[in-house]
Amino acid sequence: MTTDYEKGYKQFAEMVGEENIESLVARFRSVCPDFEKEVITVLGGRIWTRGGIDLRTRSLCSICVLAALGRNNALKLNFKMALRNGAKVEEIIEAIFQVAAYAGFAAAWDALEMLAEVLNEETA
Repeated sequence: MTTDYEKGYKQFAEMVGEENIESLVARFRSVCPDFEKEVITVLGGRIWTRGGIDLRTRSLCSICVLAALGRNNALKLNFKMALRNGAKVEEIIEAIFQVAAYAGFAAAWDALEMLAEVLNEETA
């Protein structure tokens, strides 16, 4: 039987890349070992693995919420995951326009700056 932690670890590995999963887990664990366990188990193993919408859509929803809340660490990670989950840059930008309309242009601007940073890292 697969545990939610194992499902979450596998799901995150697919979304951040096998080459990046250990550093992500270590980053969460460095904050607090229990935090890492809960993020992987709950967020990865129970939320990201749900049916109903595909990973691309789930990524775009996550980007909107994180941008609106100004959660930059998670936003940066979710931009990277969205690209791996099949979201096109143009779709991400359109999602950020939704943020501008409902959470303000300042939130959208911050998100666009973070997106530019991620895209520069991806091409470097």
